Amino acid sequence: MEKKSMMTEMKMKDFLDQVSSCAPVPGGGGVCAYAAALGMSLGSMVANLTAGKKKYAEYEEEIQLILKKAAGVTGRLASGMEKDAEAFEPLSRAYGLPKSTKEEAEHREQIMEEALKKAAQAPLALMEEIMEALDILSRLSEIGSRIAISDVGVGVQLCRAALNGASLNVYINTKLMKNRETAAEMNKKARELCEEGCREADRIYEQVAGSLCGAEG
Repeated sequence: MEKKSMMTEMKMKDFLDQVSSCAPVPGGGGVCAYAAALGMSLGSMVANLTAGKKKYAEYEEEIQLILKKAAGVTGRLASGMEKDAEAFEPLSRAYGLPKSTKEEAEHREQIMEEALKKAAQAPLALMEEIMEALDILSRLSEIGSRIAISDVGVGVQLCRAALNGASLNVYINTKLMKNRETAAEMNKKARELCEEGCREADRIYEQVAGSLCGAEG
């Protein structure tokens, strides 16, 4: 539990310093998880600004459900920072295994294969959580308070960037896998999630931007 609190409760400056350093984690995967969690947090803010307002009374029950769901998604996205670091750790150890003899080389290859698969699974799981966030943001773009609708658009863009980034963290690991069938399956899933999510994110963003720009857009 101590390890988990170190990253998720880190001060922003410390987190930025850690990312900037030569330390292996947090890296791109952790940053993607953080960005997506921020995006979903903005969705929660919009929902909180909508809750209890007479103008949106017809959506009150749904908004309360959204707040609960968004809190869960935000927590899981934030925990993705730790999961990314945990997935990288065995891969980092595998790189350091000896390979002087045939037996050592075979053992190293086996451990590497398992570690690479685990390292690719973490960003894939993150991408699935981001899809959940986009679904919530989509609904908030329709029923959320108009005074904070721009924040839905910002949240969507953060989630979109995190989705694209997470896909790269899948590919960089599958690229080195010996089992090309498994690698292809994981790449396919990442590509499909990325394409679907980006289409949805762009649709939501254009809807939000259009509502703000009006005829001028």
